[in-house]
Amino acid sequence: MVNIGAIVLKVSDRHRASGFWSQALGYQPQASNPDFLADPAGKGVRLHLDETDRTHLDLWAEPGQQRAEVDRLLALGATKPDWVYPENADFVVLADPDGNLFCVIGD
Repeated sequence: MVNIGAIVLKVSDRHRASGFWSQALGYQPQASNPDFLADPAGKGVRLHLDETDRTHLDLWAEPGQQRAEVDRLLALGATKPDWVYPENADFVVLADPDGNLFCVIGD
């Protein structure tokens, strides 16, 4: 199965959004990447603030299961849109039956 690992939220100003969402949710910027806000207790879904990407879900697959999860989601009705991937991408872009894009993150 996959889990919602992060919600990617398109914002116009990452720093302003970080201040707002940190206070609103009690989340803290992660040391490894301050664009990711997380619950300091490790509960809940991370929030990824991004100025260029559209709002979408990042679904995380268990190690070694990304291909199987992509196949399972395609069988459930997801589609694979045309997408230009960066080199060594660790994600696959899919669309739900309504056309909403999401990513399956894996190895």
